[in-house]
Amino acid sequence: MTLRYQQEYYEQEHFWGNEPSPDNLARINEIISLIPNCVKSVLDVGCGDGHFASITFEQPLDVGIDPWTGPIRQAASYGCYRLLIQAEGAELPFPDEYFASAISNSVLEHIPDVKAVLSETARVLKPGAPFIFCVPNPRYLSELSIPAKLNRLHLPRIGAAYTDWFGRMSRVHHAEPPEVWQTWLEQAGFNLDNWWHYFSPEAMRVLEWGHFFGAPTLLPHLLTKKWIIAPTLWNLALTEKIIRPYAQPRPDVNGVFTFFIAKKSSIVHSLIRSFI
Repeated sequence: MTLRYQQEYYEQEHFWGNEPSPDNLARINEIISLIPNCVKSVLDVGCGDGHFASITFEQPLDVGIDPWTGPIRQAASYGCYRLLIQAEGAELPFPDEYFASAISNSVLEHIPDVKAVLSETARVLKPGAPFIFCVPNPRYLSELSIPAKLNRLHLPRIGAAYTDWFGRMSRVHHAEPPEVWQTWLEQAGFNLDNWWHYFSPEAMRVLEWGHFFGAPTLLPHLLTKKWIIAPTLWNLALTEKIIRPYAQPRPDVNGVFTFFIAKKSSIVHSLIRSFI
């Protein structure tokens, strides 16, 4: 079975965020015919505006999905996906066992019903296929600098209110330890192969304050749909100089984010689980 069996889905309004033109439909058919049902197929769960994929991967990924119209259109401009679909992660328009791998970069924490997305991702992956993703852990909220300062001033209630506000502002529904994610993954049909923490508490505090210093970009983003109007070296030199010391790729035992490598359970293992 291939994506051609899902053609009626692509003709709906939410594909590409609007009613597809004949040119778009022709391109859809062309792209679908190019996507191989083989070991190289990759699904990006929550591709957003495509910026991450555009700077991370040398070759376009096979498929990116995201529920929002604006980011999907921006992702299309990067050319970093062979196919982009506006769809919910809990209702993927693909056959069972279609993809050979999946990724998700700091997306799952924003989804209230994340268990449904994990189950749906497992459904469309081949047995043994890897699912690589990253999410914040409890330190994402416990390492914030402003609550720490408020606690030292004996103002814990205000500090707790700020922590709650920061979580809602950054739309983080899940900042869980690895043990919780392991349980959710196993319930969805995955085995957890490995995980490690990264992104130091110091880096988290820089990110925290970056939300405030970045507030002036809200108006230009509203007008231009771009967070950075001039993404040039001269314009970003000061920002790069400030954050470079905190941009360390190595693991950190106290890191506020966690990187996971899971694999869809094999057929034999899935059958055993169904009888337990």
